[in-house]
Amino acid sequence: MPDPYIPTTFNRHNLFLHALLLEDQPWFCARDIGRLMGVHLSDRMVSKLDKDQRRALWIEYFRQPQKQLMLSESVVYALLVYHYVPGNRLLREWLTHQVVPALRDAEQSENSDRPMLSLLDWPEMSLSMLHWQDEGWIRLRDMPYLLHDQPQRRATVLKPWWRKVAGVFQSSKHSMG
Repeated sequence: MPDPYIPTTFNRHNLFLHALLLEDQPWFCARDIGRLMGVHLSDRMVSKLDKDQRRALWIEYFRQPQKQLMLSESVVYALLVYHYVPGNRLLREWLTHQVVPALRDAEQSENSDRPMLSLLDWPEMSLSMLHWQDEGWIRLRDMPYLLHDQPQRRATVLKPWWRKVAGVFQSSKHSMG
C-alpha cells in the first residue's frame, strides 16, 4: 500500500467532505459528495465517467488509510446539474466560494506574502476568513452573522425625509383599504 494522501476535511451540515489538490486540481471523495447531495453514486454511474474524471486513491479517511474513489471538480459540478435539487445550488456555492479556494490556499507556503483563505467552522455556520499581513479579515457582509448573539446597541437614528413621506403613504394606504 502506498502512503495515503492526506486530504483536507470540510464540514457542511454535520456531513464531512474529504478533498485534496492534485496537480493543482481539486478532487473530492465520491462517497462524501454523494452524501452531501443525498444521492447514492452507484458503480454504474461512476463507470460512465472518463478515466481522467475519476481516480481511486489511498487517502486518510477519518484517520485510517482507505482506498476511496475521488472525483474531479468538473464531475462534481456536472453531478450537481444532472441531479438537480434546490439545495444543490447552495452546495455548489459552498464548493466554489469556500472549499476550492481553501484547498488552493492550503497548498501555498505559510511564509508567502500573498493573502490566504481559510474556513472557520462552527456547528451553526461556516465563515470564510482571509489571512493577510498577519491579520485575520472577515467580509463585512458576514459580520451580522457573527454578532447575531450580541445584544444589539440601538442608536437613535433620524429617519431621512423620504422615509417619513413613504411611511405616511403606507399608513394612509392601510387606513383607506
